[in-house]
Amino acid sequence: MKPRQLENPQPPPDILTPFRLGVIIFAATLAAYFPALQGGFIWDDQPGHITRPELRSFAGLARIWFEPGATQQYYPLLHSAFWLEHRLWGDAPFGYHLINVLLHATSACLVGAILRRLAVPGAGLAALIFALHPVAVDSVAWISEQKNTLSTVLYLCAALAYLRFNDDRRPGRYALATTCFALALLTKTVTATLPAALLVILWWRQGRLGWRRDVAPLLPWFALGTAAGLYTAWFEHAQIGAQGADFALGPVERVLLAGRALWFYAAKVVWPAELIFIYPRWTIDAGEAWQWLFPLGAMALIAGLAWRRRQNAGLLAGALFFGGTLFPALGFVNVFPFLYSYVADHFQYVASLGLITLGAAGASRGLERLPRTGAIAVTIALLGTLGTFTWQHAGTYRDVFTLYRTTLAKNPACWMAHNNLGIALVDAGRADEALTHYHQALGLRRDYAEAENNLGYALSRLGRHAEALTHLERAIQLKPGYADAHNNLGAALMGVGRSTEGIAAFATAIGLNPRDAVAHFNHGLAIASSGRPAEAIAHFERALSLNPGYAEAELNWGVALTVTGRTSEALPHFERALQLNPALPHAHLSFGRALAGIGRYDDAIARFRAALELEPRSGEAHLQLALALHQTGRRDEAELHAQTARQLGAR
Repeated sequence: MKPRQLENPQPPPDILTPFRLGVIIFAATLAAYFPALQGGFIWDDQPGHITRPELRSFAGLARIWFEPGATQQYYPLLHSAFWLEHRLWGDAPFGYHLINVLLHATSACLVGAILRRLAVPGAGLAALIFALHPVAVDSVAWISEQKNTLSTVLYLCAALAYLRFNDDRRPGRYALATTCFALALLTKTVTATLPAALLVILWWRQGRLGWRRDVAPLLPWFALGTAAGLYTAWFEHAQIGAQGADFALGPVERVLLAGRALWFYAAKVVWPAELIFIYPRWTIDAGEAWQWLFPLGAMALIAGLAWRRRQNAGLLAGALFFGGTLFPALGFVNVFPFLYSYVADHFQYVASLGLITLGAAGASRGLERLPRTGAIAVTIALLGTLGTFTWQHAGTYRDVFTLYRTTLAKNPACWMAHNNLGIALVDAGRADEALTHYHQALGLRRDYAEAENNLGYALSRLGRHAEALTHLERAIQLKPGYADAHNNLGAALMGVGRSTEGIAAFATAIGLNPRDAVAHFNHGLAIASSGRPAEAIAHFERALSLNPGYAEAELNWGVALTVTGRTSEALPHFERALQLNPALPHAHLSFGRALAGIGRYDDAIARFRAALELEPRSGEAHLQLALALHQTGRRDEAELHAQTARQLGAR
C-alpha cells in the first residue's frame, strides 16, 4: 500500500484573504486589550495629553498648531486628534482607549499589507504577532502613547504608498506618501527614521541602490525628518528639561548605553517576560569590562550578517531596520524619560517589527514542514500565548494604583513610581497614605525637588502647614524656578498666618509661570482674605481665562463682587460655578446668601436646601436657611433649623 503523502501547507494566517486576516486581527486585538478598554487615566494622560480646558475651543486648536509650548510636546497632529476626541467623549477614558486599540489593530493590518507586497514569508503571521505581542502594551494601554499608535499608522501608510510609487513612479503616489510622512512627523518625530528604513528595504528587495532612482526621491524626507528631529531634541532639552547632571553621559558611555539597550530590546521581543512600566535605571560605567560586551557583540553580529548577506540578506535588513529605527532612543540624544530609566517598551513599538518579521518568516518556513492541523495548532498556541500575556499585562494599566504598585513590586527602587503613586493618593483624598511614598522617593533620590514639593503639598492638605514649609522651601532651594513649589509655599504661608509672605509667593509663582490658573486663583483668594476683594477680581478673571472650567474661580469671582456691593453682577458667576460643578455645597451657600441679600428669599431657600442635601451637617447652611425662612414667615420651620445650627456650633 502506497503511503499517503503529506500536504505542504502554508501557515494558516498566510492563506487568509486580507479581509479575513483584518477581521481576525481586529477581533483578537480587541479581546487581548479588553482590560485596557476598562482602564482609566494614568500619569500624564491628564493634563499632559487630554486637551486642557483652555485649549478646547477653536482658538485653542489654533494655539495647538501655532504656539509651541501650548501642549506638553509640539506634536500638533496628535494634540489635534485629542482635541477632536475630547469634543466627542469629553473626559470619559473609554473612547481614548478604544481609539488606541483600533489604531494598533490598523497598524497590524498595514504591516500585513506591506509584507505581502514585499512577498515576505509569514506576512499574516507577522501582522498577528505584532497585534498581540505584549511589548506593545505600553503603547496601546497608555492613552498618552497615542503618539505611538497614530504616528505608526501614518508611518506605515507612508511606507506602503512609497513602495507603490517605487513600482510605478506615479507622482500622485509620491505626493500621498510624502503627505503621510509629514503627518507622521507632526504626530511623533521618531518616525523620522522612515526614509532610512525604506532604503534598507529597497536594498534588500533589489540587491542594490541607485542614486537617482532610490536615494534622490527620499532626500526631501531626510530633510524633513532631520529638521523635525533637531527641533524635538531642542524642545526636550530646553522646554521639557532633558539636561543637567542626570543626562551628562560622555561619548563612550553613550556607546555602552546604546549597545546594552539594543540587546535589552531584542530580548524583550524574543522573550517578553518581566515587562515593567518603568525599568530600573542602569549605571553606565566604562570601567566595567562586561558592559563592553554589549556594543562589541552588536557590532560583531552586524559584521557577521553583512559577511553572509549573499546567503541571507533578509537577516541583515531586519537587524538594520531594528537598530536604525531604535536609534533615536538609544541614548545618543537626551530624552526626558532617561531621568528615571534608559529603556521603555514604547520606545521600540515600531522597531520591534524588524525582529517580528524575521521571526515570522522563519516560523512560516518551519510550519510548512508540518501537517495542516499541526501548523494550525502551533500557530494558535503561539498567538494564544502572546494574547494571554498581553491581556494580563494590559490589566496592570487599569488604574494608577495598580500600575504603580505593580511597578514597585518589580522595581522597588523606582523613586518616580513612589512619587507618582503619592500624587494619585493625594488626588484621591488619601494624603496621609501618600506621605510614606514621598518619604521613600526622597530616601531613594535625595535632591528630588518634585517629591519635596509634593510632600509639602500633601502636608498642607492635612493642615500641617508648618511642617509643609520646610519641604517647600527645600524644593525651591533645589529648583529656584519651580513655579508650583512657590505656589504651594504661598498656600502654606497663608495657612500659618503669614499672609504678606504668602501673597508674595503667589506673585513669584505667577511671574515664573503666567499661565498657571491655580496660582492666579490662589493669589486672588489671598488678596481677598486680606481685605482687598476688589483687587482679587482681576486674578479670578485671569484664572478663568486660562481655565474656563474652573468652578472655584467662578464662585470666588461672584463672592468678591457680592462683598463689593455688585450683587447683580455676581449672580451669573454663581450660576456658572454651579453649572460647572453642581456638587459644591459652599457654592450653593454663597449663591443663597447673595440672593437673600437682594430679597429673593424663596430662591435663596432653594440654594440653602441644595447645600444641605450635599452637606447635611453644615451649621452655616442651617443658620442661613433659618434666617431666610424667618423672612418668609415660616417661623416654626425656621426655629427647627436654627436649633440644628446651634447644635452644630453655628451662630
